[in-house]
Amino acid sequence: MNEWEWQLLEDQTTVHRFIIGDVEVHVGDRVRLRPRQGGDVLDIALAGQIARVESFEQDYEGKSHICVVLDDDPGRDLGLLRQPGHRFFFDAGEVEPLPAEEARPKGAMQPARVLVAGIGNIFLGDDGFGVEVAKRLSSHEFPAGVRVVDFGIRGIDLAYALDGYETTILVDAYPHGQVPGTVSLVEPDLSKLEESPQDVVEAHGMDPLNVLRMASSRNGGLKKILLVGCEPATFGGEEGHMGLSGPVEAAVEEAAKLVVSAVDKILQKQQ
Repeated sequence: MNEWEWQLLEDQTTVHRFIIGDVEVHVGDRVRLRPRQGGDVLDIALAGQIARVESFEQDYEGKSHICVVLDDDPGRDLGLLRQPGHRFFFDAGEVEPLPAEEARPKGAMQPARVLVAGIGNIFLGDDGFGVEVAKRLSSHEFPAGVRVVDFGIRGIDLAYALDGYETTILVDAYPHGQVPGTVSLVEPDLSKLEESPQDVVEAHGMDPLNVLRMASSRNGGLKKILLVGCEPATFGGEEGHMGLSGPVEAAVEEAAKLVVSAVDKILQKQQ
């Protein structure tokens, strides 16, 4: 089953472990791929490859599948963000567990827990706020399982990534009538996605509302979403206005610290 076929399925159920033969396999374990005979060209290319288990999932018929990310894939990080083209699904009979000493090497993949997503358009003035905060956070050493990604205006990529995390912190310009440069931590009311879209997150650029709707329709309901937003001074207008205004640029460091504090609190609650 390829990634595109999997996206057609609904109501996926997470499985926490899998028994292959008499071996218990966990998320993060390394396995060898053994696609069944008679497969397509992709199966031939993947045969014998070493991959790490990203998740165990069930389709709407209750059939279990093992999702893996290749060790040698240059786009492995995209696979861990659950994006198409870098995740592959196999039946249990197509996966061979590695010996214990090879299955969980030092630095084994940790289950995804928190995604910090910087979003916005750098060509629209203060709309690039989330991108700048993500850039500032890229040098911060977060615990395993926390990832910071600059999504820019890649709304579809973000929608696919959302279902891989227990909590997502969106970082974005957030026009809501405050003094420019005001940083806020908001938990959007996702129940209002259909009732009153304007009460969730202000739509602009990559259209966060549509991103949340798309993610919700794919996953049967979003998990926890937080927004670290900054009131812009310049917003929208003609494309080509790069750079943040003074008040918003000054707020980047404050927002970065707020994200770090929020992540710490989230991880403490998840322990």
